Amino acid sequence: MATSDTSGATPVEGGERPDELKRVLGPGLLLLFIVGDILGTGVYAVTGRLAGEVGGIAWLPFLVAFAIATLTAFSYLELVTKYPQAAGAALYAHKAFGVHFVTFLVAFTVVCSGITSASTSSGLLASNLLIGLDELLPGIPTGDTATLLTALAFMCLLALINLRGVGESVKFNVVLTLVEVAALAIVIAIGMYAIGSGDGDLERITVFESPDDKGLFMAVTVATAIAFFSMVGFEDSVNMVEETKDPEKIFPKMMLTGLGIAVVIYMLVAISVVAVIPAGDIATPENEDAGILLDVVRIGAPDIPVDKIFPFLTVFAVANTALINMLMASRLIYGMSRQHVLPPALGKVLPQRRSPWAAIIFTTVLALGLITVVRLQADTSIVKALSGTTALLLLSVFALVNVCVLILRRDPPGTFRAPTVIPIIGAICCLYLLGPWARLEEDMIQYKIAAGLLAIGVLLWLLTVIFYRPEGGHFQDIEHMDDNPTDNPVR
Repeated sequence: MATSDTSGATPVEGGERPDELKRVLGPGLLLLFIVGDILGTGVYAVTGRLAGEVGGIAWLPFLVAFAIATLTAFSYLELVTKYPQAAGAALYAHKAFGVHFVTFLVAFTVVCSGITSASTSSGLLASNLLIGLDELLPGIPTGDTATLLTALAFMCLLALINLRGVGESVKFNVVLTLVEVAALAIVIAIGMYAIGSGDGDLERITVFESPDDKGLFMAVTVATAIAFFSMVGFEDSVNMVEETKDPEKIFPKMMLTGLGIAVVIYMLVAISVVAVIPAGDIATPENEDAGILLDVVRIGAPDIPVDKIFPFLTVFAVANTALINMLMASRLIYGMSRQHVLPPALGKVLPQRRSPWAAIIFTTVLALGLITVVRLQADTSIVKALSGTTALLLLSVFALVNVCVLILRRDPPGTFRAPTVIPIIGAICCLYLLGPWARLEEDMIQYKIAAGLLAIGVLLWLLTVIFYRPEGGHFQDIEHMDDNPTDNPVR
């Protein structure tokens, strides 16, 4: 993204300015970023619930969620190659509708989805870390207070890594992605071993069971809405486009490849869970916070002490999701500030590290607040609802992005164009999964949490327009904008 040079900043190596983000993501790193984001918290958090809703065909909701996510991925690819700027869905909404209020709410919704996902991850990480430490050092506190403090400390650590710079963050992501793939490979290997040795029952994967006597279609609908949390993540990558080398060329192949890798791994994990865990026990893992995959390891390989190591592998996997979520959220805030939709103070970049420090601090403070509120109510349904709230928020954004791609066909095309029918079907599917028919009765609280977050967004928007005159209307080419937002026209 180009910016006007009113500050006299001297370009650094490669022609980049020190107040811009650093381009470090090549094809391999981008693929690992996407795979690492999709894998992680989702498969640990929702696999047991899926199997509890549809029985042995738990792999099917993953497949349906993948298909819907892929439809929306095509829309994202058309838009990110046409507008390779940080801000993602908010940028596309502003170009399509030109209404600052809509842009602000879309940006805030995406940020909230990242923060709710990171908060889910931090709680899961804290639980697994304390479980693992308790196995090694019996007596380690594992209650709600210890979990809260561990989750908060973890989020602060992520902020420090993020501040260090995208290069360091991406290298950390590579390590975490490899560890999380190894953890899931262990689950899959144990499942295959159990099936081969006769301790697992492969015939279960064709058995449909619904605890509420739902029909197949409605049960899969509910399960797909749950599974959607595990398939999100590919959209985070578009907010890293300004840190990607030659994004117009590499984004389409890497995003679709990443989605394909993720769905294969998810389906194999689901098959392993169903084959190893007795049907009546899948929805009730031994430790609800740790998830059902730890039970697969304990039951499938009882003679191997891998269950003492697995919680730590889970920690790495979940940490990766949270790291990427917070990277995405900070880059989106940065991008909106640079586009004069948010106050320019949120677009400040560290001169040497070239990381968006103001946006990182802002999003971290929001995450710390949400984690505190949620963990203080750990005995309620709010903790369980966070993953579903993430999916709910992103489904609404995905529906909007699918509409935006059709509206923005008026602009010159980029290097990738989706067939027109794809965004239409994608929008319809996302809107369908937003409905209350795709939620269990206990999951209706997701709408309340989402409404509460959006209410905060409206309040922040009011404060923004009172204290800062935002750039309204369609985005102007920031190359022709003055860096002083007060000189920009308000439409």
